[in-house]
Amino acid sequence: MFAFGQPRPRRRPALTPMIDVVFLLLVFFMLASRFGVERTLDLTLGGGTAGADWSGPPRLVDVGDGGMVSLNGQTVALSDLAGALQPLMEQPSDPVVLRPKEGDLSALTQVIEALRGAGLSNLVLVP
Repeated sequence: MFAFGQPRPRRRPALTPMIDVVFLLLVFFMLASRFGVERTLDLTLGGGTAGADWSGPPRLVDVGDGGMVSLNGQTVALSDLAGALQPLMEQPSDPVVLRPKEGDLSALTQVIEALRGAGLSNLVLVP
């Protein structure tokens, strides 16, 4: 029959290449992930009794598509929004109604940050 040579001893798998691959994957996913602190937006939602505290003229801010902002139906620039609201308010704690129409979340966040930066504290978000 066939004469085969002496069987070779089985080699033990080398762990070094596997460890190298694991560390390369670890470094890749560490570099590919996002680092940084997620920003949060402190927002107080108006309850069912928010309408009872309303006084003065309407202050309805619509956030439309492409970041377009309008106050009571009149288009205003985001930088001029706080100034346009001042004549309509007796004090900074008067409620301002924010209504996101087709605007995205980033545009709504910019409007909220601009109003908060101007000292307006009572923002009511409605669907």
